[in-house]
Amino acid sequence: MSLAGRVAVVTGSGGGLGRAHALYLASKGARVVVNDLSQPAADAVAAEIRAAGGEALAFAASVTDEARIAAMVAETVDRWGRIDILVNNAGILRDKSFAKMSIDDFRLVVDVHLIGAAICCKAVWEQMRAQNFGRIVMTTSSSGLYGNFGQANYGAAKLALVGLMQTLAIEGEKYGIRVNSLAPTAATGMTEGVLSAESLGMLAPDLVSPGLLALVGDDAPTRAILCAGAGHFAAAHITLTDGIQIGRAADAGEQVVAGWADVVDRTGEIVPAYGFTQAEREVAAATGKAPVAAAVR
Repeated sequence: MSLAGRVAVVTGSGGGLGRAHALYLASKGARVVVNDLSQPAADAVAAEIRAAGGEALAFAASVTDEARIAAMVAETVDRWGRIDILVNNAGILRDKSFAKMSIDDFRLVVDVHLIGAAICCKAVWEQMRAQNFGRIVMTTSSSGLYGNFGQANYGAAKLALVGLMQTLAIEGEKYGIRVNSLAPTAATGMTEGVLSAESLGMLAPDLVSPGLLALVGDDAPTRAILCAGAGHFAAAHITLTDGIQIGRAADAGEQVVAGWADVVDRTGEIVPAYGFTQAEREVAAATGKAPVAAAVR
């Protein structure tokens, strides 16, 4: 399970979870680009990697700065000839209840998490296509998958990253690009004050990072959502139930209400292979034909 010969970019890796990711990937043989807003922080992690016998490049840049991210990618390719792995880890919090949250704070969080990840993906996309190999990891969150009080901005951005993953995985498939998401729970500067001291003690960032090996190796899946924390690993899925067919009826709304238990019945639910699976099933139900088999498990 070595990553020898692979080149990995980890954003926001000057500390916390990103640092743990960078050190872990380096320990598996990858050459690592340590990206952070702070050059001293990036330099420090790169020095740790080199001290352990690895190779690292420190590069300070905001993930929202297209020019700087493009320069980082160019320098990496110039030095090592390729980029195999991108871990979109950089992020910020601006937690408040939605009633008290400003649109500026909402926009800022979406800009860093979602737009920042899109900028980084776009910067490496052509290189990965040209070399017919790429592994991209989005950092989603249980706050996006399931919601969390005071994190409307963060949750919206984090679930949006899953949507980005779904489409990039489809578009990148024929080029050997696999795209997955990691939903971590870790004690970092971003989670201080959110969890109890006892819980934080069990949620060391380095207990999350081993999950990356499954998402970036040669045999990595694509479109997986891996939940990781305290050494525990599980998968989350966005599913589609069998549902019910009503068609055009004057009381269609009332029938939906009356049949709600059947609408949400998870027996036989699937994980759609692509977005049009929903439309295909709906048309099939309306015509009485068998739906196209388009699901992944």
